[in-house]
Amino acid sequence: MRVHEKLKIWVRELRVPFLTASIVPVILGTLVALIKTGEIDLFYFALTLVGVCLLHAATNVANDYFDYKSGTDNVNVEFITPFSGGSRVIQQGLMSPKEVLAEAIILFGLGALIGLYLTFARGITVLYLGIIGIVSGFFYTAPPFKFASKGIGELLVGLNFGVLVVLGSYYVQTQSLAIEPLLASLPVSFLITAVLWINEFPDYKADRETGKLTLVVRLGRRKAVSIYTLLMYIPYAAILVFILLGHLPLFFLIGLLTLPKAKAAVSIAKRFYEDPRNLAPANGLTIAIHLQTGILLSLAYALAFVNKVLGEIIPNYVILL
Repeated sequence: MRVHEKLKIWVRELRVPFLTASIVPVILGTLVALIKTGEIDLFYFALTLVGVCLLHAATNVANDYFDYKSGTDNVNVEFITPFSGGSRVIQQGLMSPKEVLAEAIILFGLGALIGLYLTFARGITVLYLGIIGIVSGFFYTAPPFKFASKGIGELLVGLNFGVLVVLGSYYVQTQSLAIEPLLASLPVSFLITAVLWINEFPDYKADRETGKLTLVVRLGRRKAVSIYTLLMYIPYAAILVFILLGHLPLFFLIGLLTLPKAKAAVSIAKRFYEDPRNLAPANGLTIAIHLQTGILLSLAYALAFVNKVLGEIIPNYVILL
């Protein structure tokens, strides 16, 4: 096999397009720190970004291996590539299970090394956050915990790829924790949870058959659509409430620009929750909404910083009395 063909397989196995789920919160947390400190350490930003992406990629690869071992991906005939059903590299004979597992271990190791460096350079909090990320990522589908099968996988994804990454990125820059990055992370947390949630619909039958009892499996597709609706709309309500309470910049309002797309995704999901192929546009829209909203919220902090430098021409924060 040629080198470029092997590289394509590795990229597919890593599910590189989904790494935006890591990139967005790192950028957001760093820009929240910019408001506090007035500067960004690009070296620490780059290390944080690479480290988080390595751990995310490692989680993707490990989940492929353990979903193969449990038979979940093997019996899945309703998957809509690339939204669900794993990368399929094992099922199509492109990589052996041992190769996939070895790749996961190497990626976790590299991510952990960066985490250890940042721990010594910036503080012990990085270690605590990293341990949570590694344990929940590896054991998402791996025994003995199998978090996804216990109905807490969705919570862990929302926590890891929202709150923890934003707080961690903020901490690396400031060596402190604060309420603002926590609140700023919540819309991203809900939206990445929505991404996972809607992507579990095509996997529903395979997951149920192999005992991977995700919340979508536990609730059933019909009830799960109602939760998906909440996950899609809560971020916008949170943006408005936190702005009015003076906790987030007024510029955060630009995050509402993706609301029409959220309405469209919800409409599709309500119509086609039992039909994975016709549901696919909702899967794609949800991923796009997460990415675009995250970019807009990051842009909001960049605008808030510029406004602050210029002497707050526009009031950065509003307080509802």
